[in-house]
Order: sequence, then C-alpha cells, then structure tokens
Amino acid sequence: MNESVIIEFIKILLPAAAVLYAMYLTVKSFLNKEISHRMADEKIKGVEMILPVRLQAYERLSLLLERITPNNLILRLNDSNYSAKEFQQILTFNVREEYNHNLSQQIYVGDQVWHLTTQAVEDVIATINQAADGLPAEARSIDLAKKAMEVQVQKEISPIEQALVEVKKEVRLLFYNRQMI
Repeated sequence: MNESVIIEFIKILLPAAAVLYAMYLTVKSFLNKEISHRMADEKIKGVEMILPVRLQAYERLSLLLERITPNNLILRLNDSNYSAKEFQQILTFNVREEYNHNLSQQIYVGDQVWHLTTQAVEDVIATINQAADGLPAEARSIDLAKKAMEVQVQKEISPIEQALVEVKKEVRLLFYNRQMI
C-alpha cells in the first residue's frame, strides 16, 4: 500500500513538475525578449539623441576646414595696412583660434577625421610660415598673400581636401549604419 501511494504521488508530481518547468521556460523566454526589446529601444533613443550632436560636429569641422583654406583665410583677413610679418601673425593666430574653438568636436568624430583635420591645420600654418620665410622685411600683406597662394598651388595633395573627403565619408557611413539599425 505504501508503495502504491508513492507511485500515485509520482504520477501526479511528474506532470506537475513538467508543466511548472514549461512555464518557467516560457516566462524566461518572454522576459529575455522583453529585455532585448527594451535594450534595442534604448539604443535607438541613444542614437537619436547623439546623431544631431555628431552631425553638428561634422558641420563644424567642415566649416573650420573651409575657413582655414588659404584662399578664404586671406580674403577674409587681408588688409593692405599690414606688413607681411603682421599678416603672418594674424593668419596663424586666426587658424589656431579656429582650431582651438573646435577642439571639443574630436569626441564626436572618428580618429581618422580628427587626425586629418589636425594635419590640415598644421599644413596651413606651415604654408603661411613657408611663404613668409622668403619675403623681405619691408614686404606687405599682399606679398605674403601672393606667396602663400603660390606655395599652396605647388602642393599636389591638399590636406584640407583630404580631411573634407574623410568627413564626408564618415557622415555617409554614419547614415548607412543608422539605416541598418
């Protein structure tokens, strides 16, 4: 009799345990899907929040690069009252100020874009200094402007153009990845 009670108890207990285990797996699966869903939603919200900031950073770097292009820089700052030496100082100061004003953008863009931007800034300063080196002491700002343009034209590869191409490439990649989410 004792043995038959145990068998009956097992007959009841095994199906109940199987149902309980099935419920456990169902609830666990449901909770995992819910957590995954919420994490995906949070990721999308994060991307939606950071995307405008990143785009603004790319815009600001593009503007920086355009503003320090020797042609634009000289046209914007040239004054015939300056000596070549004064104009050299004004130009290099302006390039550095533009760069320093945009230093924080490096946290929003890729390393390659930031590296090329820094190289472009250094190249513009080097171009200005190289142009100023060959000028006589009495040279005027127009002389420096002409010489800087000559030095710029002699370069086969423009670091500014390289940086702008990389900025555009990263923005395209950013939108391509955004569409994949």
